[in-house]
Amino acid sequence: MSETLAADDETMPAGASICPGHSLAQPPGSDTDLRRVGINPNFWYPVAVSGDVRKKSAFAATFAGMRIALYRGESGTVYALEDRCAHRQVPLSMGVVEGDTLRCCYHAWTYRGDGRISQVPYLPKGAARPPRGVRCYPVREAYGLVFVFPGDPQAADGTALPELPEFSSPRHKTMTFSRTVRCHYSFMHENLLDMNHQFLHRGVVGRLKPTLLGYDTTPQSVQARYLFTHAGGKKNRGADLLSGGTSSPDVLTIRTSYPYQTLQLVPEDAELPAFSLWVAYVPEDAEQRVNHVYGLLMIEKPPVPGAIQLAWPFIRRFTQRVFAEDRTAVEAEQRAWDEQGEDRNHEVFPLIMDVRQVLRSNGVPLPGAARCGAASCAAAALPGGAPGGPPAGGR
Repeated sequence: MSETLAADDETMPAGASICPGHSLAQPPGSDTDLRRVGINPNFWYPVAVSGDVRKKSAFAATFAGMRIALYRGESGTVYALEDRCAHRQVPLSMGVVEGDTLRCCYHAWTYRGDGRISQVPYLPKGAARPPRGVRCYPVREAYGLVFVFPGDPQAADGTALPELPEFSSPRHKTMTFSRTVRCHYSFMHENLLDMNHQFLHRGVVGRLKPTLLGYDTTPQSVQARYLFTHAGGKKNRGADLLSGGTSSPDVLTIRTSYPYQTLQLVPEDAELPAFSLWVAYVPEDAEQRVNHVYGLLMIEKPPVPGAIQLAWPFIRRFTQRVFAEDRTAVEAEQRAWDEQGEDRNHEVFPLIMDVRQVLRSNGVPLPGAARCGAASCAAAALPGGAPGGPPAGGR
């Protein structure tokens, strides 16, 4: 189980492809500032919680500056169209769902789920008609989320959705997260993978000692294992309930498998995870300085019937507090990048250096002008260009 946060229908003649391919440039080089690297669109990305896309209604979503209109037709099927009417560019997400079509709220142009115009109600017979409609996106529903494929539509069928067997398991209950964070998606990967920041959470989990047991790197992934030992201080009750209520150390396995991230916690004296987390960081704006976090926290139910319902409010408050502290930190990192106009980080943890390279090599370039930070833009405007300054230390 899970918890989550008409007129005549005239078909327009087929024109050029409504779902054009999305050509990608070469991956950025190893010396590229990671915060200037865009996320690769050739994957399935959640852009809405299924419950927010109600039957016979439209919903405005975004992916990296692309405005997407989701709508659920009479049949229950969800469709995804470019969020603009081909006529006057008014957002189609403001429109009206009729059957399995979407009618623009302005002049009532009507679109099928494939983006083609099915009706312009006021055109007389024989009048010239628009040759094409708007772009459509491949769309799927899974795990209580609506996923779209914003890249090359021909690659969609051959690209798998993430596999999350715990989501449908009767032995687990799922908590869904949907929150906006004002930072580049890479800061989120680094935050979860680098568990050496537990001092940030000292008021929630006490004194935790993370020990890196080892990590593995491939061109598409980085996986790390930590041993977490509680070294004193008050531990939040929700943290105890989430980890199964044991006093033994915990083994955390965290994996960035591009573009997603997962975490599993297994108490040292147990065989199965107490919980598993799957998360996606979906850029909202074209500059990719804001991302929307979609997370699925799949928690193993205790053997006592009904115990998970009693523990749920404590677990939710704990996760909300930890997330709020992490958000404060990563948004501060983004503000520093904006002010300096470059990555001046001096990273010393090899694990993070590796995940940065995975994100670079699998990402795509962002337009340079769109990623100009405040300091570099101001410096570039001075006579003679940018003055000397500290070198970028980020990897």
